[in-house]
Amino acid sequence: MIDANTIKSLLKGVDVEYKNLGEITRYEQPTKYLVDSTDYNDDFKTPVLTAGKTFILGYTNEIAGIYKARNNPVIIFDDFTTAHKWVNFDFKVKSTAMKIILSADEKKYHLKFVYYWLNTLPTEKSDNDHKRQWISNYTNKTIPIPSYPIQNKIVNILDKFTALTTELTTELTTELNARLKQYNYYRDKLLSFAEDEVEWKTLDEVFYLKNGYTPSKSEPKFWHNGNIPWFRMEDIRKNGMILNDSLQKINKVAIKGGKLFPANSIIIATSATIGEHALITVPYLSNQRFTNLNLKEEYKNKYDIRFVFYYCFKLSDWCKNNITLSSFASVDMNGFKKFKFPILPLSKQKQIVEILDKFDALTNSITEGLPREIELRQKQYEYYRNLLLDFPKS
Repeated sequence: MIDANTIKSLLKGVDVEYKNLGEITRYEQPTKYLVDSTDYNDDFKTPVLTAGKTFILGYTNEIAGIYKARNNPVIIFDDFTTAHKWVNFDFKVKSTAMKIILSADEKKYHLKFVYYWLNTLPTEKSDNDHKRQWISNYTNKTIPIPSYPIQNKIVNILDKFTALTTELTTELTTELNARLKQYNYYRDKLLSFAEDEVEWKTLDEVFYLKNGYTPSKSEPKFWHNGNIPWFRMEDIRKNGMILNDSLQKINKVAIKGGKLFPANSIIIATSATIGEHALITVPYLSNQRFTNLNLKEEYKNKYDIRFVFYYCFKLSDWCKNNITLSSFASVDMNGFKKFKFPILPLSKQKQIVEILDKFDALTNSITEGLPREIELRQKQYEYYRNLLLDFPKS
């Protein structure tokens, strides 16, 4: 593996010209490569591209107006977001809001060197006047140009780094998905009971079911100096599914009826991001996307709250399969109230919780650790890429 010293040695004393990007590239408008129909199908052959994050929008069976990039790769550049992609396969495009970038002289200016250099620039967005970024901005940017052999060496090194990073990311993602699948399988097995194996109660028999709410944003006093946790979907996304604090807090004057939802309640999304749920371990409020489940007094000594939390994965699956569509998607609340919850001995509940806690800890360790490893590899790649492309101005 190449290191920083090798790179510095490679670039030591290299002569560099500084040119405007517009001098070393040319562009083509993609008008004649536009797709006629958005009737995409994965069985079709030709990808339809956008320069944004989606990149491949779908596949078309149209045979006219295909850009032949298989043997002559290009850069596609989104004129508004400045997102760009390296394309080495034949394609069509969805929109004219991009440019196809080529080398102005393939013997002097390695297009993939240009592509890697573009990746070192921060993403820019056009102003509200929707100006086209390539002509108005990017063609005037100054790019360092070493000799073609040096450009080629840099491209080869970065190609190898990219391949290694992609391979590692694929391996780690595959490992993560396998572990999650295994965890979900065992959780489902541990939480599956025959109809006559346990006692069953409906959700509205076991829990008080109440909607959350959002205090008015036009009332500053509701939000100023707040210390009451107010949970939203963002809390689950950022901090997980067992929560003791929230990203936003409200003032006590915003509490309807002066009552909070009690600690050790479940929040579950019954509209918007349906089925997402969390165990809240402190007194709190939540927004209106959540239905709040807190145990009725007569059931508090019959349930381990962490068993309830784990069984709500079953409830979550039910919610996702029982959605009503009106002006927005929401759960069939009549069916929701009649969802059946098992009652089994507390000792059995605790045994299941102990097993699932261990699985959860292992899975969370992997879930957190693997993306962190992927991020570190990406940062390592970016470090070497920037080092290879950082030519000091004399």
